[in-house]
This record gives sequence, structure tokens and C-alpha cells, in this order.
Amino acid sequence: MIQSINPEAGATNDFDDKNVKLAEKVKKDIQSLDEIYDVAVIAGKEDTLVAYKVKHMKRFGMKRIEKEINKKLEKNYPGENFIVSSDFKIFIEAVELRERMKDPAYSEKKAEKQLQRIISLKKEMT
Repeated sequence: MIQSINPEAGATNDFDDKNVKLAEKVKKDIQSLDEIYDVAVIAGKEDTLVAYKVKHMKRFGMKRIEKEINKKLEKNYPGENFIVSSDFKIFIEAVELRERMKDPAYSEKKAEKQLQRIISLKKEMT
């Protein structure tokens, strides 16, 4: 049984239309891959976090899938800095951050700080 959360893509700065459009395009590109069933994308000031879930029977090719995603992102969005993760904890953190960002009282500065914390978690795991 596969449960999809399907979070909407977003940016830490909701006023920056460029980041929101970038996040939406990245989400569509990654979801177009057959092995992926859920994607969370958050675009920050400098970095863009891409967290995804892989279908259960496709998990044997995780390295190949991550390589394919990185290659696709570098080809389609040169000059952008992507942090790509298939880790479930990173995915959950990204979804929670996106939910918090919907609240107008949640500041852009807090959102960016939280995004950087999630990215540091990802780097810590590698």
C-alpha cells in the first residue's frame, strides 16, 4: 500500500515568484520519473531542497535513481544549488516546514533558518 502526501512545492520567501515557479517545475520534473511517487520541494534563497519517496519495489536501484535525478536537475536548471534526498525523515521535515510556511505569522527568516537546519541534517547523514 502506497500513501501519497503530495505536498505542494513552495519557497521560503512567498513573495519571490521566481522561487515558487522553480519549485513547481522541479516537482513536475521529478514526479515524471516512474520510480517516484511523492516529492516535496522547497526553494530557499540559495538552496533548493528536493525530498522524494521511491516506490517500494524500485528501492533496489536507489543509487541509480538519485544519480538520474541529480543529472536531470543539473541539465534542466544549471546554476541552481540542489540538495536531493530520499530519506524519509528529510521528506517529513520538508512537508512540516511547508505547512508552517502557510501560516502568515511564520516569518521568512524562521523558514530559511529551518530549511538550512534540514539541509544540515541531510549533510550530516552523508
